Amino acid sequence: MTEAPKHSAVRWRIVALLTGFSLVSYLSRMNISVAQQYMAPEMGLSDIQIGQIFSAFMIGYALFQVPAGVWGDRRGPRLVLAAAAFSWGFLTILTGLLPGIVFKGAAAAFLSLLLIRFLLGVGEAATYPVAALAIGRWMPVREHAFSNAVVIAGATAGSAFTPPIVAALMQNAGWRASFYVTSLFSFVIAALWWWQGKDRPEDHSGVAASELALIREGRSATKSPGVEADSWLTLFRSRNVLLLSLSYFFDSYTMFIFVFWLYKYLVDVRKFSLTDGGWATSLPFVVATVMVPLLGWVSDRLSVRFGTLAGRRMTAMSCLVASGLLLFLGVGASSVWIAIAAICLSVGFINSTEGPYWSTAISLAGPHGGAAGGMMNMAGNLGGVACTSLVPVLVALVGWPNALASGTVAAGLGAVLWLLVRPGADDKASPESHYSADAVRQ
Repeated sequence: MTEAPKHSAVRWRIVALLTGFSLVSYLSRMNISVAQQYMAPEMGLSDIQIGQIFSAFMIGYALFQVPAGVWGDRRGPRLVLAAAAFSWGFLTILTGLLPGIVFKGAAAAFLSLLLIRFLLGVGEAATYPVAALAIGRWMPVREHAFSNAVVIAGATAGSAFTPPIVAALMQNAGWRASFYVTSLFSFVIAALWWWQGKDRPEDHSGVAASELALIREGRSATKSPGVEADSWLTLFRSRNVLLLSLSYFFDSYTMFIFVFWLYKYLVDVRKFSLTDGGWATSLPFVVATVMVPLLGWVSDRLSVRFGTLAGRRMTAMSCLVASGLLLFLGVGASSVWIAIAAICLSVGFINSTEGPYWSTAISLAGPHGGAAGGMMNMAGNLGGVACTSLVPVLVALVGWPNALASGTVAAGLGAVLWLLVRPGADDKASPESHYSADAVRQ
């Protein structure tokens, strides 16, 4: 390995690229939510059909979380993430090209979009499990939560800025051009990652010996008895991975309330105009972009002081409880500005759990980190499916405030489950868990 200057910090360039993947992935998945304002009338698609097109993405995304994570474990982050991003760009172009041009008529356009969005979900499934795997390989354990939080901040930034960017493109060049232009970002991030990204820091000529020693710092060499290194299926017998995934299901239920229902709530209940509702919906994700890395840093500092798992647990539980309470306060507030302020903080706190969740999944699973991240994220997306199905039913039965308050209950359940995550020698997840006995202070 070529020796680099001792001040080199190649690992942070890797984190920056992974953050770019996160941002571009949200740009690729959310662009259609804005473009459908013009696309749907032109194609003759109903709101129900648009909803089914959105669901096709979520189904592909959820079903392929674990396979994508396993592929990342076996083939490495460099190939898997580059191939994934290339597929996003190609499928985004097809979204603008196929319906209405190649496939004419409402039925043909609808079926083509169902297939394209399903395949986009499959392609995007690798994003966070494999990014978390790369973090696990490239960053020292004491920087895992902050690094994962920075990557997630890319998603919140994408959530905040995709609507105005796509709206401007659509209004100036048409909805098809908005897909063609946004596809370029996927090709650029794929090329940059293939150029700079490596599967391991040992493979990168720019990593100094001092940085490599820092990356390896704090890793446990302990092994759990009776588990083969290639047995990723043992994750399904890991009590801790399953509990973490169930907790993430409830965490994601709360988070998807804001993704799917906040805009409609602000327009229908709080009486925002269509334009003001769009900006008001973006504002909480701007706040989250600031809060997520900040609280990721706090999580790492707490981990240094109290132990790795304890620090992550404290951060995740505090954020879940705070988000749930602020959501309850926001929907019950008579003042619209108090409601917006509470909702902004609630979104910030619920997204700030991502660093502790992803870093813990990687630490629990050792060499099967990609598969564990896939399991957890599959559970999270099922929480999103539950949210999209249950909230409108609750609105009809008990009204908007109580329906949205279901997120408060879900956040509380997610927090309680963190108390049950207690790695030990009987855990069957991994032969190389980073949670060694001396690293975990219960």
